[in-house]
Amino acid sequence: MKLAIFTALVASAAAFAPASHKGASTALKAADFKSEVGAQMPLGFWDPMNMVGSGDQGRFDRLREVEIKHGRISMLAIVGYLTTYAGVRLDGMESMPNGFAALSPSAWAENPVAKSQIYGTVIFIAFMEFCVMKDHLGNAEFPGDYRNGGFDLGWDNFDEKTKLRKRAIELNNGRAAQMGILGLMVHEKMGNVADILPLAK
Repeated sequence: MKLAIFTALVASAAAFAPASHKGASTALKAADFKSEVGAQMPLGFWDPMNMVGSGDQGRFDRLREVEIKHGRISMLAIVGYLTTYAGVRLDGMESMPNGFAALSPSAWAENPVAKSQIYGTVIFIAFMEFCVMKDHLGNAEFPGDYRNGGFDLGWDNFDEKTKLRKRAIELNNGRAAQMGILGLMVHEKMGNVADILPLAK
């Protein structure tokens, strides 16, 4: 667990690198990324490990795509974590504990359905990762754009300024969620989640 937390901390350093625009030159320098979406106050362009120092646009886009994906997953994780701490359970799962305790062998023995739900969720996530969440058509507007000609929800109706603002909002919410779920995991291992989540008392 300590290794997982440390790895998450190291990986989060790239969480504050800015977003890129499609069609930028592959010969950019790191300084050129300072005006991209995501490089904003209070940190601006933050790349302490010099992960995009070479100015390679392909690497930058890959890091951006990974950041967006992890941000989206973390936003779902925060909602799920807080929902279960609020006492919301599926039918038949009322006795399941919160947090890491829900993954214990004793919890699974008491609720055999939980094990199949966890496995089903992992299989579903793997399917989404390898089959759906990709730019299959090669027409992504920006890294992390997985619409593939469908599931638009009105995105194409926005002007460019609104699109940039919404992308910045998603990046910042994802960054906050990454730090938030990591913090909850750390506090749970420390045994003091109840001190920061009143609902847990």
